[in-house]
Amino acid sequence: MKVTGFTIARNVIKYDYPIVEAINSILPICDEVVVAVGKSDDDTLALIVSINSPKIRIIETVWNESLREGGRVLADETNKALAAIDPDTDWCFYIQGDEVIHEKYLPVIKAAMLEHLPNKDVEGLLFNYTHFYGSYDFVGDSRMWYRKEIRIVRNDKSISSYRDAQGFRKNARKLNVKPMDAWVYHYGWVKNPSAQQAKQQSFNKLWHDDEWMKKNVPDVNEFDYSQIDSVAKFNGTHPEIMQERINKMNWKFSFDPTKRKLSLKKRVLFFIEKTFGWRVGEYKNYKII
Repeated sequence: MKVTGFTIARNVIKYDYPIVEAINSILPICDEVVVAVGKSDDDTLALIVSINSPKIRIIETVWNESLREGGRVLADETNKALAAIDPDTDWCFYIQGDEVIHEKYLPVIKAAMLEHLPNKDVEGLLFNYTHFYGSYDFVGDSRMWYRKEIRIVRNDKSISSYRDAQGFRKNARKLNVKPMDAWVYHYGWVKNPSAQQAKQQSFNKLWHDDEWMKKNVPDVNEFDYSQIDSVAKFNGTHPEIMQERINKMNWKFSFDPTKRKLSLKKRVLFFIEKTFGWRVGEYKNYKII
């Protein structure tokens, strides 16, 4: 079984992405990792090179800034990395620049890939998600956070990244997947408030026009983490590879999890989900078989 990881990177130093941790977290179970490095305003390319692993293969790209609506440029870049994967690869392991896999899940993931490899009906493998918010001590637990997503797909050239690269499609239909008891740790909302605000100002331009930006992204120096609707205390352990970054945290975030900012309707839906594990009306970017 051959496994190839793939990801995209641009301006990851400027916007403080844990891309090195993301790549290194999947390297142990990958035979190769393809990194599509977009032309950047910082030393992103040098940073990826500095990982210094023979498993890493870099392709240099230029982002198409005209693909602004709906974050399509992210899927376009992801597809460049996916297309560069060698034909002899069995599974393609996608990791985004702010996602990290805890080392405790690597045996589970490898076992699932081996188990489902002979069954061609399985087109992808489904991960659970933990979304950190504000600091490494809190996780988002409201309906605004997606609970599951595909991060491993079969090496099938009819499979491509979808919309803003959150998921995948095969000939425009949802993939048939098997769930795993493994989690992706998403750190996209854990940055110094100034870096987070800079990211918001840049990243939202991939989805929206200038008029929307003026109305919805404040022209301020720091991101206001207090605007979140609901978070919960994180009581688990972080990946070992994240520890150095966690130790360097230089800002404070606090939130009383008992004081949720939810409407009555959202409170009812929240209660149902937490009590019965059922998210009413949940959008699923996949089909479990």
